[in-house]
Amino acid sequence: MAKRKSGGLVYSTDGGRTCPQCRRPLEQCSCKQNNSVNSGDGVIRISRETKGRKGAGVTLVKGVPLVGVELKELAAELKKKCGVGGAIKDGVIEIQGDNRDAVKKVLDTKGWVVKLAGG
Repeated sequence: MAKRKSGGLVYSTDGGRTCPQCRRPLEQCSCKQNNSVNSGDGVIRISRETKGRKGAGVTLVKGVPLVGVELKELAAELKKKCGVGGAIKDGVIEIQGDNRDAVKKVLDTKGWVVKLAGG
């Protein structure tokens, strides 16, 4: 049996989500990659997307300068204000439905520069 050059774990249900660099659970990650604040131009962009969702639209909030627990708390607040569900994927907050205006109001009151992106 040939050894793999990349080595490591192929599949396991034991650890949940792991960091691709250090292969530790995301909560215990020692990499700078997962603990760094999203670097961008300082503008939070709010857009609507239906791609890959069978026509159901979601509101995407990109460029938020928060990570970890703070990002989760902001996502929870946005979901409560809009009265819908949502998720956080790769530092992007997804809010179900077209709630761009409500999300913009909440982020404007927090003092961030916010732009509506897309059509």
